[in-house]
Amino acid sequence: MTTVRISLFDTEEQVKELRPDLERRLAEVVESGRFILGPEVSAFERSFAEYLGVEHVIGVGNGTDALTIALIALGIGPGDDVVVPSFTFYASAEAIPHSGARPVFCDIDPDTFCVTAETVERALTARTRAIVVVHLFGTPAPLTELRALAAERGIALIEDAAQAAGATVNGDRVGSLGEVATFIFFPSKNLFCIGDGVAIATNDRAIAEQARLLRSHGSRDKLTYTTIGFNSRLDELQAAVLSVNLARLDGQNERRRALAAAYADAGLGDYVGLPRVTDGAEAVYHLFVTRADDPAKLSAALDRAGIDTRSYYEVPVHLQPPMAPYAPGVPLPGTELASATNLALPMGPTRSPETAQAVVAALAEA
Repeated sequence: MTTVRISLFDTEEQVKELRPDLERRLAEVVESGRFILGPEVSAFERSFAEYLGVEHVIGVGNGTDALTIALIALGIGPGDDVVVPSFTFYASAEAIPHSGARPVFCDIDPDTFCVTAETVERALTARTRAIVVVHLFGTPAPLTELRALAAERGIALIEDAAQAAGATVNGDRVGSLGEVATFIFFPSKNLFCIGDGVAIATNDRAIAEQARLLRSHGSRDKLTYTTIGFNSRLDELQAAVLSVNLARLDGQNERRRALAAAYADAGLGDYVGLPRVTDGAEAVYHLFVTRADDPAKLSAALDRAGIDTRSYYEVPVHLQPPMAPYAPGVPLPGTELASATNLALPMGPTRSPETAQAVVAALAEA
């Protein structure tokens, strides 16, 4: 048994590392008296756009709004279908009915936990206007094949990169490869703030202009309102925190990859299925999610050893009661398998290789 409990996330330790910089930057914002859509938001939007390699970043208030705004900015609404995986966080699908469109659930590859061109193609309908591609747990989906499929069918590709800030596919950063992308900066994420915060990224000027309009009640000047919009804006305090963390993101992601390698080197693969990364991709391990025949049994054993674990999306989105009207007409066997067999182990940039050794030792003893 470990002498100090190993938590699933290390957010508290990360904040401790950043505390002097965070306190200084937050004090500067308070002193400035600017709190909503001021210079800090503009500076972060520019820096994050440069980091991603896109033309436009628009800061908004939360992830559901970001996906809804992205859909509306693409011109998607009533009568349209949007393909989305069921093995994901609820908001990936929840945003679609808010736009007036219909979610159509597709399956995933249970080894990568991501959609593939094949699983998406099986879900396409005559009314499909967009695909929401989720880079789940920090592993990029196979975007080369998905982009080709979307281009062939003339449909939009939306990247839900909430868990994958900094990940790449063939050297390009996720968030730069679809028509539009969304990033969430929840406190547990790789790129995090200390509250709610989100960004929309795109290379399309018209989409960017529409997103900026929609985030502020459909108005550019607070006098004339040209559409039904939202009150969904990234605030100055969160933008300042994000600017501090963006400068450290690549280094933090490298430490996550080092821990993933330490798990493999320690022999974790003898006890569970290790996460698999899609070809050409570089994952950022927002979560380190393994596969096991009996995850509950392993979780109980690790809990007794002082190690936190968690299974995700045990009830997939298409089985949640509000999604009953959109239930898929085809089986989703990969989703069912992933839901029943996944187990997340401790991950984070402040973790040392000893974390991996402690987890494997506990599994060996169990």
